[in-house]
Amino acid sequence: MSHAEVERVLHYPMTPDAPLEPPAEWAKLRQECPVARVTLPSGDEATLLTRYEDVKQVLADPRFTRQLTADDAARISDSDTGVFSSEMASVIPDSGEGHLRWRRLVGRWFTAKRMAALRPGIEAMAEQLIDDMVERGQPADLKASLGFPLPVYVICDLLGVPAADRDRFAYWSDTLLNLTRYTQADMDAALGEFVQYMAAHVAAKRAEPGEDLLSELAKSADEGGLTDAELIATGMGLLVAGHETTANMIGKMISMLLADRSRWERLLADPSLVRPAVEEALRFDANSGFGLPRYIPEEAEVAGTVLPRGTTVVCSMAAANRDESVFDGADEMDLGRSPNPHLAFGSGAHSCMGQALARTELQVVLEVLLRKLPTLDLAVPAQELRRVDGLVVGGLSEVPVRW
Repeated sequence: MSHAEVERVLHYPMTPDAPLEPPAEWAKLRQECPVARVTLPSGDEATLLTRYEDVKQVLADPRFTRQLTADDAARISDSDTGVFSSEMASVIPDSGEGHLRWRRLVGRWFTAKRMAALRPGIEAMAEQLIDDMVERGQPADLKASLGFPLPVYVICDLLGVPAADRDRFAYWSDTLLNLTRYTQADMDAALGEFVQYMAAHVAAKRAEPGEDLLSELAKSADEGGLTDAELIATGMGLLVAGHETTANMIGKMISMLLADRSRWERLLADPSLVRPAVEEALRFDANSGFGLPRYIPEEAEVAGTVLPRGTTVVCSMAAANRDESVFDGADEMDLGRSPNPHLAFGSGAHSCMGQALARTELQVVLEVLLRKLPTLDLAVPAQELRRVDGLVVGGLSEVPVRW
């Protein structure tokens, strides 16, 4: 791939040839042009990183900020109305002491110990959703029946939201994260209703604390912890961050395992592979969405290339997770792969705080499906699965299954 070609072709995100496969350009870029100029959907230019070491370095470097609203930062798309550019996104401090304090307070809720305590409840929800799906008959859409509702129900539990309100929560999350399906009026209305709901919910938790995350955070607020606005933003942020990503990952993980059914058979034969299989699905996911954009207010160097101040950098963790120099047989899905230092949850100070929860949900879903529906299979050939072309998180529009 000559430089002239690279300059001419690259529109980001790139489209792969098949729904579960990576775009062919990734491997070429990693080998020949690890610091590449690309055009974003807005028409603005950015710099794309595809190698493991470079992505990891930038995600850990505090000079690469999340100030994507700076005057000279590249706009991701023309409609910057989604959840990332709303005022909600700016309430939670994104760097420095404030960010560390927020992560410390909220992060207490995502320890392995807390996740172990949540596990039986998540298992019961998964069992119920699968029973309901079986009752409705086959073929079924695994994403709509299980992938989409489960993470919302789990987060509602975590936040102390009554079960009766779960479906409203799911609607708000879907509206705020979907950049194409809803009108601006729908999005504004959903955001307004959601903020109003969370404000009332936070006030109720302050008055009568329960055993949930928001009650605990409200208590710590009295010791100079979080303001009401921060509590509301935290509740909303957790729903939005933890919903669509996990919902899509459930669908993609099961699709990858069924696309070559020997993988599924191997897990049926050896359930101890569930944990490493979840990690490998996270690494192998070629359709993880946009990646992480960063903005540099000062000049910086990556892989021997000087990036001028004002550059917007896009870190493609999915491309980095296929880097042959780090993962042997990077283009093979190896269910027992160990070690597996993938970057699916980012790296450094902003690595995904909910990763222990996401892992728990993915492991539980896989365990319960293997146990209850050992004959599970895709109801369409894998190459006929359809990708969602939203911008924020990558996924499949549906995952048709039979059993």
